[in-house]
Amino acid sequence: MSGKDDIRRLYLNGQWVEPRDPLAVVNPATTEVFAQVGTIPRARVAQAIQDAASAWPAWRKTPGRERGRYLWGMADALQRRSEEIAHTITLENGKPLAQSRGEVAMTVDHLRWFAGEAQRAYGRVAPPQADGKRHLVLRTPVGVVGAIAPWNFPLVLAVRKVGAALAAGCPVVLKPASATPLSGVMLAEAVDEVKLPPGVFQLVVGRSAEIGAEMLENLLCRKITFTGSTAVGKELIRGSAACVTKLSLELGGHAPVLVFEDADLEQAVRGTVIAKFRNTGQSCIAANRVYVQRSIADRFIPALVEATRRLRVGNGLEEGVEIGPLINEAGLKQALEHIEEAKSQGARVLCGGKRWTGGRGYFLEPTILTDVPPDARCMREETFAPVAPVCVFEDEADAIRAANATEYGLAAYAFTRDLSRMWRLAEALEAGTIGINDTVPATSQCPFGGFKQSGWGRELGLEGLDAFLETKHISLGVQA
Repeated sequence: MSGKDDIRRLYLNGQWVEPRDPLAVVNPATTEVFAQVGTIPRARVAQAIQDAASAWPAWRKTPGRERGRYLWGMADALQRRSEEIAHTITLENGKPLAQSRGEVAMTVDHLRWFAGEAQRAYGRVAPPQADGKRHLVLRTPVGVVGAIAPWNFPLVLAVRKVGAALAAGCPVVLKPASATPLSGVMLAEAVDEVKLPPGVFQLVVGRSAEIGAEMLENLLCRKITFTGSTAVGKELIRGSAACVTKLSLELGGHAPVLVFEDADLEQAVRGTVIAKFRNTGQSCIAANRVYVQRSIADRFIPALVEATRRLRVGNGLEEGVEIGPLINEAGLKQALEHIEEAKSQGARVLCGGKRWTGGRGYFLEPTILTDVPPDARCMREETFAPVAPVCVFEDEADAIRAANATEYGLAAYAFTRDLSRMWRLAEALEAGTIGINDTVPATSQCPFGGFKQSGWGRELGLEGLDAFLETKHISLGVQA
């Protein structure tokens, strides 16, 4: 990365396009512009969708094994540049470098998973119920996919969409988040290196509203896959009605952590810190509420506070940093508002609670709150920041009621050594992913997605490929 005068190009129909109307990319740790990316108008997005549609007939006929080879080659290309890419993610997103390295590693794993799944879009033969008939069920690619990726995991969440769609036989037009477009550029460089056929993958950057509208209103764009806020997801749902565009939506979360009296206390503290503060709390599956059983609260809460105070805040490129900046000033402002609103309702700040002044960027001290009323904003709205409200519960039924008392249902966590309780929690908690004694549950081979207002559909696993396939029934009349 050569600095703010370096204007990166977009990748359209197999060609690198000279940049125009550049978008500034800001390092949230320093608030300085360090790079720029070219943008395109809506008309050029429409052309990208047309080019993708033109590429689709040949791509859908490409054998799954060959599509998988392209994906495996993309994984190799990213892995060879893993340190450079991780450095770029930290520059544009702010997360600690160790976590950016983990994001690149997970991205490579996702691509290799879907490289294998490309060969497994199975149909079936259904038994007839009448003489003279035979029934086939086929799985066919849905068509051109518009993929909209978020800024908090800018590479891996893009690849969850792109990798699965390409494996299924669908061309993809990817729109990365405006705050973090460089990850998308580096993914496009991997595509270019393996010589994916023109039009099969394209990268578009520009006005979000215009790109989203084109994807929704263009009949050639058969599906949109999106990760982002529930509010934007609802806008996409409304917009999809005109063309009945298919949607996959991974939206907001408000994950609870339940710590029971029989838990391994040290493991519970360590896991809660990871669940809350990984990626500086800017994760859809981050812990937003921590519930601890009353009988161990006087041991767990001080231990959690002490572990939180030990977290090192700073520029993610510095060795040993565990908490980076928030993505922008607006995110920092909202987090501070959540803290102040909770305090006005009687919450106590056990540590943190204010802007960290050791750097120029959008930093917030890791914060633990207690005595937080259930109607406080941080108990109802997603706090995309290192802020953890801690509450006390009496028994298992009380904990489950509190955990489920939200419009979201993306993830939930629990710590217990009681096997029967593990099963009860697995069945009762209303979330798409449940980690029991595990706060890093996401993995390539298992589905990821939410209940309630946390979204539609699933990514990863077998279901991740299924999201980009149509189901077709063939009824054959045969002679005896």
